[in-house]
Amino acid sequence: MNTQAGPADTPLLQVTDLVKHFPLRGGLFGGTVDKVHAVDGVSFDLAAGETLGVVGESGCGKSTTGRCVLRLIEPTSGEVRFEGRNVTAMGKNDLRALARDMQIIFQDPYASLNPRMTVAAIIGEALTIHRLAPTRADYENRIVELLETVGLNADHMRRYPHEFSGGQRQRIGIARALAVNPKLVVCDEAVSALDVSIQAQVINLLEDLQSKFNLTYLFIAHDLSVVEHISTRVAVMYLGRIVEIAPSKKLYTNPLHPYTEALLSAVPIPDPQVKRKRIMLQGDVPSPIHPPSGCHFHTRCPIAQPLCRSEKPELRASSDGHWVACHLRG
Repeated sequence: MNTQAGPADTPLLQVTDLVKHFPLRGGLFGGTVDKVHAVDGVSFDLAAGETLGVVGESGCGKSTTGRCVLRLIEPTSGEVRFEGRNVTAMGKNDLRALARDMQIIFQDPYASLNPRMTVAAIIGEALTIHRLAPTRADYENRIVELLETVGLNADHMRRYPHEFSGGQRQRIGIARALAVNPKLVVCDEAVSALDVSIQAQVINLLEDLQSKFNLTYLFIAHDLSVVEHISTRVAVMYLGRIVEIAPSKKLYTNPLHPYTEALLSAVPIPDPQVKRKRIMLQGDVPSPIHPPSGCHFHTRCPIAQPLCRSEKPELRASSDGHWVACHLRG
């Protein structure tokens, strides 16, 4: 299945039938008694220079998908290919080399930076590991260059993380990710812990960096309004599956899946004259330990039919670049 709608013929990243189940252990001998279906058959392509926004409620598998792509978490099954290379089959040495091309910006700028390390040590760690700075002068010049690139001052390099605000800390995290000149950056809820005004600044910075360095982003968020402007395409996840994927403008103006419609109905509109009907979903998100049969969304879907309860809907093309997993839409 090709859900590619980017500018290049050969995708930079290809994810096929990605599955991640976390075992639940218990009993007298601590054996596996059940499993959490965190990611349940996710497939997508990502072209060079593109931004794919991945959105959905907490616990839907967004972050797990991003970390499986980077092999920070070992996938249960499926395949991840980066520039044609099978990431899921790589050994430790190959993965370490690949880390130069694939980096991550973590969600919490307070937890992702070592409080005992200076900013120079945090950013420069990757330079040392990958031997990108032959001399001390090269090392310090590169750190100063990275700090200035993300909007910080050169004298910040001697300070510690506790001396910075949340937005500044996230800029340090971005500089750390850029240190090895990556091609793909996974932004794992990179702005969700920040104030709204700071969110806009960081998103603008990420867009500028993408234009300057031709970066490719997998931009994970739980808020559709956050990903609207930065994303080339948007994938909507529910309970471990992608239910809709489309170019950003298409998804926001013509959502097809009932779950996407419900999420969009909750996005505030800045114009007080414009009224949007709120779609209230019934019930709670089912447990990923025992997800519903058929379409995972059928327990809360306002248009569900008997077919939805028994048969899993596959992602299928509705129009150019617009894919939806729904028996009744598309």
